[in-house]
Amino acid sequence: MLKNPNYVYGPRRLQVPVNLNFGDYILERLVKYGNNIAMINGATGEQQTYKEIAQQAMNFSVSLTRMNVRGETIALMSENRDDFWGAVVGVACAGAVLTTISTAYVRGELTHVLNVSKPSYIICSPAMYKKHNTTFKTLPFLKKIILFGEEKHPDVIMYDDLTFERNKMVKNVNYEDFHSVEVKGQTDTLFILYSSGTTGLPKGVMLTHLNVITACCLPPSHDPEKSTLTISPWYHVMGLVGILTGLAIGRTGVYLSKFDMELYFKTIEKYKVAQLTVVPPVVVAACKYPTKCDLSSVIMLYSGAAPLRKDTIEAVKEKFPNIQGVFQGYGCTELTLAVLRFNYNDKAKNKTGSAGAIVADTVIKVVDLETGKPLGPNCRGEICVKSPLQMKGYVDKDPGEDLDEEGFYKTGDVGYYDDDKYFYIVDRLKELIKYKGFQVPPAELEAVLLQHPGIKDAAVIGVEDKVAGEVPLAFVVKLEGQQVTEDDVKAFIAERLSNPKHLRGGVRFIEQIPKSASGKILRKDLILMAKPVKSHL
Repeated sequence: MLKNPNYVYGPRRLQVPVNLNFGDYILERLVKYGNNIAMINGATGEQQTYKEIAQQAMNFSVSLTRMNVRGETIALMSENRDDFWGAVVGVACAGAVLTTISTAYVRGELTHVLNVSKPSYIICSPAMYKKHNTTFKTLPFLKKIILFGEEKHPDVIMYDDLTFERNKMVKNVNYEDFHSVEVKGQTDTLFILYSSGTTGLPKGVMLTHLNVITACCLPPSHDPEKSTLTISPWYHVMGLVGILTGLAIGRTGVYLSKFDMELYFKTIEKYKVAQLTVVPPVVVAACKYPTKCDLSSVIMLYSGAAPLRKDTIEAVKEKFPNIQGVFQGYGCTELTLAVLRFNYNDKAKNKTGSAGAIVADTVIKVVDLETGKPLGPNCRGEICVKSPLQMKGYVDKDPGEDLDEEGFYKTGDVGYYDDDKYFYIVDRLKELIKYKGFQVPPAELEAVLLQHPGIKDAAVIGVEDKVAGEVPLAFVVKLEGQQVTEDDVKAFIAERLSNPKHLRGGVRFIEQIPKSASGKILRKDLILMAKPVKSHL
């Protein structure tokens, strides 16, 4: 079969192990790098070796296996902390499915995603336990809570009691005597992560062992010999899979559990960090923040989640005196992180504003928005992807509407590739609002707004914001005779939804929401209404 001249094909050089068991795969690498430093907490200075993560994971896996978790789902809800990776790898080795939960969720959001994945156990940090224990108790499918930390509570299992040699129940497992529970890696689910896809409430994205092993086998985007600082939350695909790919190549990762600009710069200076992984709003904030810290160690910056503006890229070069490359990538949860990117040794080909080149064994086509016909170079259309990185599907949902007749995943993003087959992302078909890299589905905000007793109808769009990327703006139709103010509406949302979904774009009161004959909100009309009116005076 001949290649389609209007498809872009990745190189055929990907090698994955015969044993498609992610637990075995990552454990072998953790043991290989032994006493090397895997993770450093930038705030406290605590260090964790590869060997320590491996030991913790094996011990935890044996404990879980005794609990018969094979094939069951286990949730993990925690801030970035040193217990996190032993838990992740331990669950994988036990043949269970891991679902990572946003620490920003409020009760309604948490209940929704947990009812999607229905975990039998939840591993959580003390802060998340304190915040959500009442909600956890309402879940009929939840058997037990496994708690990080040292403070004991009734009716929970302490993570340390399943992991460390502190009682007769747990003994340190020898690697030579250990084997992960068998799985069918090509089809068995490893992770359930949450994404709104193109519309609506968060859906459970099922990633297989093969998906994640494939991501780890790609040529590294970061230099394995140089340290990397990340502030991405590890429940998000950018943090979760991003760190796992780093562990697979033996890189030392410096992390922060929460973002503070002064601490961020001090961490760079203290650990002479060479590589930064960030989202665009952090890049913008960093470039504007005055500091006396020595930033000369930084030679690479990698950005994801949204396109970087050209003026921001130039500002990065001014902020970091020895910067050699400002790289971008492109992907999504449904594609196990990134299908377009630059590699760390690709400096000569770094094109300003590009999301990079296609990764190995992946095919991308850019199709006409009206006809679906594949387009050639320098023509804008929807980006569609077929790849071993492509998700297994959604939990309890047919992915049919997200795939075309050839099985390509329709990303909902508009872009093009140049004559050298480097890609550029220019727009989004999706209705999703991207606030600082977080996906904010308008439909979710609209559903909450309609619960307000004084609101007759509502619609939400994203408006551009130089710092955050986009912020939600609500159009509201008041019920006749009701006194509803902008502050009322903002507070109503703030009480019910997490921080990224707050109405930072404001509230506009209108007589009627524009809709099509079928009742679909005409967001293009709302976008025009949101544009500021220019004065002719």
